Amino acid sequence: MARKYWLMKSEPEVFSIHDLGKAKDQTTFWDGVRNFQARNFMRDEMQVGDGVLFYHSNADPSGVAGTATVAKTASPDPSQFDPASEYHDPRSSPDDPRWLGVHIRFESAFRRFVPLVELRATPALRNMVLLHRSRLSVQPVTAAEWSTIVKLGARATA
Repeated sequence: MARKYWLMKSEPEVFSIHDLGKAKDQTTFWDGVRNFQARNFMRDEMQVGDGVLFYHSNADPSGVAGTATVAKTASPDPSQFDPASEYHDPRSSPDDPRWLGVHIRFESAFRRFVPLVELRATPALRNMVLLHRSRLSVQPVTAAEWSTIVKLGARATA
């Protein structure tokens, strides 16, 4: 299968691209997704080796901070079963889990953070899902969008 590309959002105060780079084996389980469409992308489409744009959301400014790779396909998110977790779902059971996550591995922090305002101003990105459905925490990215954003992140800072 051809490599696919994704954008995954995380609030930098909760878990940033730098936290991923410092994690054990530079890998983490992407938990807490509670949107069915995002879950379905992880369950049905994400494969090992797919590229991930790591997006810092709810930040000032928000934007793409670097890249990661899908390291392990979807498996049940254990936080859904933990009553002490903010992600607990009492309707979910180990026999029939509702929520999944994938493991991602750090690839690189961008040389230059690419803010949302710049993404919006880049003509090659005008059809990007992020710019039309910004609330979705896991979303597809085309190969051309991936390439454009990686090039923007590699530019020298002024």
